[in-house]
Amino acid sequence: MNRFHVDPDISKAKTIDKSVYLSHDIFDAMKESIFAPSWQFIGDTSRAPEVGSLYPFTFVESYVDDPLLLSRDKDSQLHCLSNVCTHRGNLLTTISCKSPHGIVCKYHGRKFQGNGKFSFMPEFKEVKDFPSEVDNLKSYPLHQWGHLIFTSLSETHDPSEYFHAMQDRLAWLPIEQFVFRPELSKDYSIDANWALYCENYLEGFHIPFVHEGLNAVIDYGSYETVCIGNSVLQLAYSKTPEDCFIIPEHSPDFGKSIAAYYYWVFPNMMFNFYPWGLSINIVQPVSPEKTNVKFLTYMWDESKYNFGAGSSLDKVELEDEEIVQNVQKGIKSRAYRHGRYSVNREQGTHHFHRLLAEALQHI
Repeated sequence: MNRFHVDPDISKAKTIDKSVYLSHDIFDAMKESIFAPSWQFIGDTSRAPEVGSLYPFTFVESYVDDPLLLSRDKDSQLHCLSNVCTHRGNLLTTISCKSPHGIVCKYHGRKFQGNGKFSFMPEFKEVKDFPSEVDNLKSYPLHQWGHLIFTSLSETHDPSEYFHAMQDRLAWLPIEQFVFRPELSKDYSIDANWALYCENYLEGFHIPFVHEGLNAVIDYGSYETVCIGNSVLQLAYSKTPEDCFIIPEHSPDFGKSIAAYYYWVFPNMMFNFYPWGLSINIVQPVSPEKTNVKFLTYMWDESKYNFGAGSSLDKVELEDEEIVQNVQKGIKSRAYRHGRYSVNREQGTHHFHRLLAEALQHI
């Protein structure tokens, strides 16, 4: 029996074992079983806007910590590559730059094409069976939605299993018009486990008790949760006709007063769509009891900014932080091991725990 087992029947189920939030061994195991094969947000195509563009980044920084490189080759195709030279392991670039003649290692001059293929190495004429396939930079899959781009360290995880529900339902949104606004983006440091932060996000049950301002603008009674594969959608309806999406007739949500679409994608990405645009939250594990969260703001219609469900996001975040940090302290109690789920209000958290249990079954 999987010690993390969560009954598929939410009316019978107990919450996942609290060791998930406390154990260093489980935290380390999650790095390979959950995060390394996951899909992660890179940014948008403006990171590598023209031929020769190179954008270095880290896959799940401070946890998986794999150095990667987004490049645009001579044919203007985007690639996600290892940012590590295949000679002696040097980082190929540490800053965003333009290198139209290829990727050149500054240690010994090894050169690669923009698609990662090896092209030249000085002082290697005498080396036998060189070059070979292993001398190319490792390439990783890319998934693109509009101008938003994602990658994974695994070739086996189909991106449609993570993104199709969100992309299909919101196909009417002009995602390519959403513009990144760094001055409206922010990082938060939280003294709690990453999974506690996610499961708090995955239920609206706490809204009337924790978020007075948010509760004043959304209709808690009609709050809706839909679990689909490796994602969860929460629909927040407005109490008034103002500050809602103008939804086209071909959408399944036509005629609804939707104030926000909250999409979570396993394991750690949150896409919060408001009439003004999109707030992407990336949850980055640091330790069993510490998490960093990036709030990335993509603006669509600034005239609607800071109204309705999409207003006062910093205040809402601080309210959530206080709760999850108190939960992190509370679960250490000898008196607590499991809880139970509200059948009507905690479907998202139950779904998340089921996915966690499945990913951890072999550790």
